[in-house]
Amino acid sequence: MKRCPECRRDYYDDTLFYCLDDGNVLLEGPRSADTRVRSSFDEPATAILSGHGVPPPGGPGSEPEAIATGFPASESPTRAHINTTDQTAIFPRGAEAEPQEGLGGLTEKQSFSANRAAKPQWKVGGRQWQLAGFAIAILILVGGFFGYRYFSPAKQIESIAVMPFVNESGNADVEYLSDGMTETLISSLSQLPNMDVRARSSVFRYKGKDTDARTIAKELDVQAILTGKVVQREKDLSLYVELVDAASDKVIWSETYNRPMTNLVVLQKDIARDVSRNLQTKLSGADEQKLAKNYTENTEAYKLYLRGRFHWNKRTGEEVKKSVEHFQQAIELDPSYALAFAGLADAYSVIPSYASGSPKEFFPKSKAAAKRALELDESLAEAHTALARVLFAYEWNFAESDKEYQRAIELNPNYPTAHHWYGNANLLRTGRFDESIAEMKRAQELDPLSLIINADLGENYVLARRYDEGIDQLQKTIEMDPRFYYSYRWLGIAYQLKGNYPAAMAEYSRARQSDDDPWILRLLGQGHAASGNKVEALKSLAQLKEVSREKYVPPYHFAVLYTSLGDKDQAFEWLEKSYLDRGQEMTRLKIDPFLDPLRDDPRFKDLLKRVGLPE
Repeated sequence: MKRCPECRRDYYDDTLFYCLDDGNVLLEGPRSADTRVRSSFDEPATAILSGHGVPPPGGPGSEPEAIATGFPASESPTRAHINTTDQTAIFPRGAEAEPQEGLGGLTEKQSFSANRAAKPQWKVGGRQWQLAGFAIAILILVGGFFGYRYFSPAKQIESIAVMPFVNESGNADVEYLSDGMTETLISSLSQLPNMDVRARSSVFRYKGKDTDARTIAKELDVQAILTGKVVQREKDLSLYVELVDAASDKVIWSETYNRPMTNLVVLQKDIARDVSRNLQTKLSGADEQKLAKNYTENTEAYKLYLRGRFHWNKRTGEEVKKSVEHFQQAIELDPSYALAFAGLADAYSVIPSYASGSPKEFFPKSKAAAKRALELDESLAEAHTALARVLFAYEWNFAESDKEYQRAIELNPNYPTAHHWYGNANLLRTGRFDESIAEMKRAQELDPLSLIINADLGENYVLARRYDEGIDQLQKTIEMDPRFYYSYRWLGIAYQLKGNYPAAMAEYSRARQSDDDPWILRLLGQGHAASGNKVEALKSLAQLKEVSREKYVPPYHFAVLYTSLGDKDQAFEWLEKSYLDRGQEMTRLKIDPFLDPLRDDPRFKDLLKRVGLPE
């Protein structure tokens, strides 16, 4: 039973929502305080009455009872009226108290029961009822729209770029913290299934630049952008983060975290969890555990680890050695800190590449650190990648190195360094060119603005003897950053191999202006030799020997330069020194085009066999 709150009229038809007199919404409730409880079979019915003789509203016979029944008060409806009507009416109040005659010889109660048994087709009639129905339809449509708009599940985001957090502390010494927190969050989110997370080297290309979200999203091909601001005040830290939908440029979520520095480790975990939830990512229990994983509970050790990564990412010989110090200090504070051991392994493994130490000194240290990291945590993709690098570059154990790279990629398919090193070392240097280029392109997808990955992709094309593609890729890399000398190095090599010596020498000179890498002296020397300028080539050779008195120069460079000068005996003598030194360059023997003049020599085939490379 329902009741109009305005005119206090009672209705016994539960299908009605609005009062037929004044249009107010009906409320559930009794007709009066003394209304007795009725069963569903006692309730007065809504009768279907004939439209014949029904006066218009407000016309003759429009007394209260007439309005309710559709008939004058003196006239009772007949069965014929009931059976032929298309109008609905409500019996007058009080009708249930004194059963009426005249309904085809039936009382009102009997008529109601008979009609229930006959299951009549009820119809809504009258202008007021039509308006009520229309209003209900509008409400349903509006409710459906707003329900879909505001309560339907948001679309899951499948790609994101975590931009470098801005250090707003007013203290440059805190830069390691803002950078480190960014990198840690990137690493955590990259563990998520079906989530492409752009790598550090790509997002850090925007550091210090005022670039809008849509531009970044287009260049990095992502759906969402996460930005952050870090403020450290003595022992407290404030971090404001904002997640933006790149397509609409609207904020999806934002949060401010205020924590003591002693809670830094927990803060990183909380941020990763909150970002994941607002990306609408569906996680399994195992994925939740990965995201919530703490590698150390020691805040000071964590800060030292962040400092280590800060210096390692600068990628110069001196900066990498600084990173070693910080990783070691972190390990001293927490000897079970697996991630710090992985960082140490990474640092040791790249030192020989920057002419800052010999392979024999640093690769064994890298292997020991990687092994220790895996003893503490076998699931670290970074540690498997560092170990794979040592196995390939130093131990020349190519099969085991392949397994370690594949394990790293299995653990974290979004780790670009694993794809990069696997493609540019194992696959490339064993002559699997198509596979190596495919792997490098995957690394490029994950880290599209990485200068070293883009340049190394160019190197892969060049060493696959696809010179024009290599030149095109290297020119694109130079457009990204004209200061990156490595691109000029390989662009010069591509021109030299095509026989364009003036263009090659111009690129070598540009590289020399940007960096004093011994590689460049070697390239200048072999460029002079290839173009017939032996005098200048010998000058470059003398300069290279002078540099070797001050820092480590791989013997392999001398071997290539002597090959260019046509001195095969000296070339093999230096190649033997490189072999004894376990130089990582020896893995280039099979594919290095500058050693082509030596390939028919039995000594060369013997070297290939000893290194473990196929002919």
